[in-house]
Parts: sequence; C-alpha cells; structure tokens
Amino acid sequence: MARYRGPKAKIARKFNEPIFGPSKALQKKAYGPGQHGRSRRRKQSEYAIQLAEKQKAKYTYGVLEKQFANLFGKASRKKGVTGTVLLQMLESRLDNTVFRLGIAPTRRSARQFILHKHITVNGRVVNIPSYLMKSGDQITVREKSQSLEAITQSLSSHSANKYSWLEWDGSSMTGKFNNVPEREEIPENIQEQLIVELYSK
Repeated sequence: MARYRGPKAKIARKFNEPIFGPSKALQKKAYGPGQHGRSRRRKQSEYAIQLAEKQKAKYTYGVLEKQFANLFGKASRKKGVTGTVLLQMLESRLDNTVFRLGIAPTRRSARQFILHKHITVNGRVVNIPSYLMKSGDQITVREKSQSLEAITQSLSSHSANKYSWLEWDGSSMTGKFNNVPEREEIPENIQEQLIVELYSK
C-alpha cells in the first residue's frame, strides 16, 4: 500500500491536529484513538516525541517513509538550517502547491489531479506529485479540465492569493510560484528541529 488509506479522523486524533483538513472528530473526541485514548497519561520518551513529529509531517504532506528520508538527505546537504530547508522542500512539491493555490481541496486530491494530467507546469503536463517547483514556475489547469466540478468547487471556496509566495489568476486559471517560502510563512504546526534530532541519532 503506497498511501495511507485508513481512517483519517484516527490520525487527526492521534496528533490532535487537523492533518487531513477540518475534522469534527477533534471537537467531539479531543483525546487519542483506541480504548485507552482517554486514560493515556504515560510520559513519552524523547525518541517517541521526535518520531511522532516526523510521522505528523509525513501524514501532513502525504510523503512515504523512503521519500521522506531521501528528502531529508537532500535538505541536509543544502546550505541553511536543515529543518527549515526540509519544510521548504515539502512546501515546494507540486501537489502541495496545487493544494495551496486552491485548485484542489486537499493534498490527496491534488495528487489525483496531477496523476490524471489535469495540471501543467510552464506549459508542459507534469504528472509527478513530488516535482519540486522553482521560482517563476507557472502552474495552469489544462483547458479541457477547467470545467471539472471538483476544481471549480475548490476554487470557489478558496481565498485568492492566500499565500505570499504564490500568485493566482482566476481568469486564466494560472498560478505562479514566486519563491520558496520563509519558515515563518509556512502555516503547518511542525517542530522541524525534532525531526532533525531524530535523523541525527
């Protein structure tokens, strides 16, 4: 199984974060999943905390274990703070960019749109969700896909130009990846330093 296809609410409750988008389960059951969810008070080890943070990042961005490890390796070889570079690379993925632009309501559906060749980058069809965007890249919904109900509904409920590193032109259904976001611009609640510490062991 290449992707997590289990109960999404269970994962959201595990991390107490809306990993897959807004979840009513977090409001109704603000405790961990399972029969011992309410009574789980045991102090976690340092390793358990670090591992949980890595798992949360993986679920949030929809990345597999091997992909995540490879991405961390690339981030550690680049200049800058490794944890920040890692998050910037995750944010620069095509599937995440399609989601941030509002073309898709979730990262999972963004992956599907990309795999089904509804998206072009700089005029060429790209069907690789992990494709890393570069400054100045243009993302466009293919002309024959612009009337898809799933895409039009998602765009209608999304605030245009919500993120400072992205631009969106609704008339041409084209977005622009202006630059890699700064750490303070990335809204995800992830403590990347814990992930760095985990991989440094």
